[in-house]
Amino acid sequence: MAKFLVDVYNTAVYGGIGGCLSFWEELCPWTQEQDKMVFLALTLGCLAAVPVATSFSIPTPTSVGSDITLLYYNDVDVHTASEHQSVLLLSPLPNPEAASACDGLGETLLPVNDTFFHTELVPSLQYQVYQGHYSEAQLYWVQSTSGSCQAVDALGFVVPASCALELPVLCSQSAQYGALPESTNSLTVHANDLTIIGYRDQLSFRFEGIPYADPPERFTYPTAWTGSRTLNATEFGSECIQSGVPNGSEDCLFLNIWTPYIPEDPSAVSSSKLKPVFFWIHGGAFTGGTGSDPTFAGGNMASRGDVVVVTINYRLSTLGFLALEDGKTNGNFGLADQVAALDWVREYISAFGGDLERITIFGQSAGAGSVRALLGSPQAIGKFAAAVPMSNLAGSDYATTYSLYYTIPEEVTTVVEPILEEIQCNATDAAGALACLKAYDAYELVTLTNVARFVVVDGTYVTRTSLIVNGTASPIANVHTIMGYMRDDGAAFIGYPNTTNLTAALIDQSLPTSVVNNTLFSMQTGPNKTYDVFNVTARVATDVEFRCLDQATAYYAVEHDLFQSVWFYEFNRSYQTAGWDPNSPVCDAPVSDEYPYGDPSQEYFKCHSGELYYVFGSLPSTSPYRDDLDLPFMQRMIDVWTSFARTYNPNPDPTYLAVRWYNNTLAAIYEQEPWKQVTPANVKAAPLRTLQWTSFMGPFAEQAQCDYLGYPLTYYG
Repeated sequence: MAKFLVDVYNTAVYGGIGGCLSFWEELCPWTQEQDKMVFLALTLGCLAAVPVATSFSIPTPTSVGSDITLLYYNDVDVHTASEHQSVLLLSPLPNPEAASACDGLGETLLPVNDTFFHTELVPSLQYQVYQGHYSEAQLYWVQSTSGSCQAVDALGFVVPASCALELPVLCSQSAQYGALPESTNSLTVHANDLTIIGYRDQLSFRFEGIPYADPPERFTYPTAWTGSRTLNATEFGSECIQSGVPNGSEDCLFLNIWTPYIPEDPSAVSSSKLKPVFFWIHGGAFTGGTGSDPTFAGGNMASRGDVVVVTINYRLSTLGFLALEDGKTNGNFGLADQVAALDWVREYISAFGGDLERITIFGQSAGAGSVRALLGSPQAIGKFAAAVPMSNLAGSDYATTYSLYYTIPEEVTTVVEPILEEIQCNATDAAGALACLKAYDAYELVTLTNVARFVVVDGTYVTRTSLIVNGTASPIANVHTIMGYMRDDGAAFIGYPNTTNLTAALIDQSLPTSVVNNTLFSMQTGPNKTYDVFNVTARVATDVEFRCLDQATAYYAVEHDLFQSVWFYEFNRSYQTAGWDPNSPVCDAPVSDEYPYGDPSQEYFKCHSGELYYVFGSLPSTSPYRDDLDLPFMQRMIDVWTSFARTYNPNPDPTYLAVRWYNNTLAAIYEQEPWKQVTPANVKAAPLRTLQWTSFMGPFAEQAQCDYLGYPLTYYG
């Protein structure tokens, strides 16, 4: 009942009388025979709610007459974030109108603070000059003193100014780090035919739980959102049903947006003001995960990197990837969801300051598998400008199906028939099987021993059994790319050995025993014999499930000029996520008296997902910095990834870094060689960027081992 009343109130607040009455009409469609007094009472109830909403009216860029940019000097330090402040920048206005515009946002003209003005404000204003929005001599309105109007220049000096001047406006920004949505920090955006209410915190504007498609009928393809045109996007939507999340929902096709910039008129805004868009596809074996995972929170990327970040949900497990031989249940529903979300972004993202011509899709693990599939999908090609598959699985064992896709008959034999047997469905044809599966409880369906989690050749979204990288077939997206892996990606996908016998350990993990006594896979001799064995099994698993075929992909992409650019990496520093730390503590930096939280300078396994905190800058406040390099390395990785989104080059512009006072990354620019694009000239020499504190270029890793294991660079030939 409480949620029902909240829905009624929110509808009245955000939709006005019409919205409130529409709510009631949808809930209880009226007939001519219904009591008109009931309708009148409900109408009066809506009328009573509207004045309350008006007193907390939610501003729009139009209501304040300006674009709105959130400026924040973000050093990504979660432990000191509350000590910093952000400000709002508005378009040029005369001083009285400037004060009124700030007031319309629930703020004031920015109070004068000499310390803040000469430190954190300066890089934000200098960045405006760097972008060409304003000149070095530009003044900005700040709070008046003793009746005289005041402005600040790009170096933080406050001067008197004529109140009649039209100057860009600096407003206070009172929403704190981690702020929850309230009337005082909410904002309404008009995006084509949609009205979307979001909010701001210290880092960015946030819009959570936006439905990008209608609630899907089970085992059907998504259709564009046709529901309410007024959306309250101040709370994450339901997670897709998955094992371990019993409160998930089949109505889960939501996306989330973090942005530093909201234009007043998206149809008229200059493309130079729009921001590149990072479109994140989460991993989780195609059976788990959500775009609302705080590991993927986009606020730090948006504010430090000046990009728009979008994260999405898509259907998972059997609900997202079931395929039958009936000619219509062709699988890849989760992949189709990703394309539908991409379509939504292209249609609406300009209202959130994003440039639809500069969308980079990126994902990790199964998200990387999704990116790879979209690179060859006729339904996705042309809808993004760049791609970053991080730790794509390919090769043998568990990794095979992420890059080598089943046909529908193969999926039916491999998993659908076992599913039907497990749920005791005695159907004799596809129609009967579909009926059984539609009737089965959704949560129980995804928690069966057998589930469908495979990309298949459906003929529409995926038309070939793999991404063809040898130049013999199309389609393939001609976009800019970064690809790579964690140094020990495979260590998370095998069990820790319970034997000191290497042959037995390899057999246990379905790994080739031919590596025993091979000098290419020499076993260390330390005090922990099972750890020595694991060194070998983890290394082999990484080669055959990640490294070798990712390197072969890069090699062929360059040899056949498939992509506009290719950049390739290996992460050799990691911070394992709190929610996924397999074979603990092997993926964690070793603890010592001097380093009670772990010493990253020592050897440890750089495991799957160990780069995510660095790339998103999302290290939680409960996780300490292990040494004095964790924070600056995280700053550097955000700068590298967002540089690629802005310029398709992961080497940040030194002038950009200097202007924004990103001094740790700037120092690295001069202390280490640049990241070099993979080209035909260097692909057999030094195409690999090892990402660590002092990053460097070198040859593809373990290529001799890959050749021995049957995964040479020419594998795709």
